[in-house]
Amino acid sequence: MLCLSLNISLLFVNLGMAQDEESKLIREDFDAGPSSFDEIEPDLFLGNLTAATDVEWLKEINMTHVLTVDSCPLPRKIQERLPNLTVKYIQITDMPREDLLTHLEDSYEFIDQALKSNGRTLVHCYFGVSRSVSVVIAYIMKKHRKSFLDALEIVKQKRHFVGPNPGFIAQLKLYEEMDFGIDNTNVQFKMYRLQIAADKVRKVKILPQNCIDLIKPDPALTTVRPEPTVYRCRKCRRIVASASNILPHTMHQRHIWRHVSSKRTPKQIKEGEEGAERVNVKKENEMTELCTKIYFVEPLAWMPDIMHNVEGKLNCPKCNTKLGSFSWIAGSQCPCGSKIAPAFYLVPSKVDWSNAVQNVQVTV
Repeated sequence: MLCLSLNISLLFVNLGMAQDEESKLIREDFDAGPSSFDEIEPDLFLGNLTAATDVEWLKEINMTHVLTVDSCPLPRKIQERLPNLTVKYIQITDMPREDLLTHLEDSYEFIDQALKSNGRTLVHCYFGVSRSVSVVIAYIMKKHRKSFLDALEIVKQKRHFVGPNPGFIAQLKLYEEMDFGIDNTNVQFKMYRLQIAADKVRKVKILPQNCIDLIKPDPALTTVRPEPTVYRCRKCRRIVASASNILPHTMHQRHIWRHVSSKRTPKQIKEGEEGAERVNVKKENEMTELCTKIYFVEPLAWMPDIMHNVEGKLNCPKCNTKLGSFSWIAGSQCPCGSKIAPAFYLVPSKVDWSNAVQNVQVTV
């Protein structure tokens, strides 16, 4: 009888412990250390995962919005226990080649709307050091029209141990260069997005659907406002690229993409004599030589193979003459010494430059 009573007691104790364990907010990699948070601006907090899962603190401070910038979303029980909490999740790891830049506009709107509605917002990642810090820096840059360095200093004054990874720093500088927004005409942004797409192609061997917008329209199609400067197949005269499709590069450039002043982006077309080998352009009060030994271009709609192959040839869609090549992963090295990856290029000897406006062009 005594043994039976002990067993029943132990059963209830175990059930109670199981219920307590079930009510805890846990995740497999939960080891972000003690709760850490700082108020960067009035009602805008920056912290780690431990703070974001501290329900009692969230209640006490009357937190209304949580922006998670992490590889995993908040545990579901957070919203179950705080039904009035508005959350947003951006899935991203703390790696330099991760794409944070294209999320900055949505992040800004989420934070801005929360604060305008007299809410309180916590932006967090795992440790509250890199990803969430980068998002808050971008918010301050846009809101106060601050440079990256000035915004970083503002955040550091409130939270001393911050350190965006080098890739995020480069993206924030590009964000500043684009006037705190997304400029799809910016050459460095184009190269940046191509790099992100190339990373995905490396994994799945085809261009994912969410990157299809990188394929630009066929420049030979009829348009209301045709570009005055175009490149044609030397053999059949079919238009194969417009000036805006050219991705200019300087001699011995080794970076896939790098932060430069897009406001001083060199002209993308060859000026003067057609046989000129280089174009001199003024950049940051210095003369920088642009190479024209190879024309690197954006992916274009007349290049069907680029969506299903990692590398291959680029043939004229009309006469099938080889105009160049492409490589998503290995890229290509120009005779000038520059290494560009991914690369879609036309050989200058295979195309002619023309500045005649064409209102109608028949495509094949």
